[in-house]
Amino acid sequence: MKIIYMGTPDFAIPTLRSLIASRHEVAAVFTQPDKPKGRGMKLAPPPVKELALENDIEVFQPTSLKKDAEEYIAKIKEINPDVIVVAAYGKILPKEVLDIPKYGCVNVHGSLLPRYRGAAPIQHAVLNGDEITGITTMLMSEGLDMGDMLLSSQTRIGENETADELFDRLSLLGADLLLRTLEGLEEGSLTPVKQDESAASYASMLTKDMSEIDFSKTAFEVHKKICGLSGWPCASTKLFGKRLKVYRSEIVDVDTSDTEPGSVIDNKKFIVACKDRAVKLVTVQLEGSKRMNAEDFLRGRKIDKGTILG
Repeated sequence: MKIIYMGTPDFAIPTLRSLIASRHEVAAVFTQPDKPKGRGMKLAPPPVKELALENDIEVFQPTSLKKDAEEYIAKIKEINPDVIVVAAYGKILPKEVLDIPKYGCVNVHGSLLPRYRGAAPIQHAVLNGDEITGITTMLMSEGLDMGDMLLSSQTRIGENETADELFDRLSLLGADLLLRTLEGLEEGSLTPVKQDESAASYASMLTKDMSEIDFSKTAFEVHKKICGLSGWPCASTKLFGKRLKVYRSEIVDVDTSDTEPGSVIDNKKFIVACKDRAVKLVTVQLEGSKRMNAEDFLRGRKIDKGTILG
């Protein structure tokens, strides 16, 4: 198959790499424009662009497929792909693009649709404490993640697995599922299945104001918040008037029903009381300091038992 690939972040890398290594032809890659990055705010290419250029694949970076429609739609028609594969591209495809490929536009989505349509399905699955998630391939339509489903693959979410770790696992799962999907489309062995609208949910973009930890919630809720926001914006609380980011945690099965939520109940292992049980803060970063193991962090600072976080 002749393929145009559309993707941007690290999540899209394994799928593109698998296509490059397959019998299929990746004729072009579409990705988002370079963006300022780091302290120097120098323009940096998206990961997908770097991989494409390493493999001598032509790269296009439209600011919008709607505003720049005429130029890029003409280019897509000139390439005449059998299929357009989309994985975390981050831009809406207009109907004119969806209608071009013989086999349509296939999206590799990081959830078991119709659950978690939208921008942050992987993080929301962790935040909500789901036990099972997965990847769905679907034929794209004009609605947001509303197209007919082709194949899906499930996986369990680990008790202490962060969203970043789940991202990595799902990206590999998606690469394998996409190749099986393309094979099924070619053979005509796939039957697209309409999504159940009554079971649909939306995974909104993450925002900085989601980061504050509320220790009056259950230990499970606090722990899953820390896991779900591990990459960005990172769950955080206040210690001595400074912001304390928490990257990893574990649930500790102790009764804290008579303890004030947010209290440090173990100042050697950084165990903090929640509504019912407690959480052990495993990896932290205090404002103005570096990220470190919590026990190492405590060796250099005196935090009394009973200290209230937040």
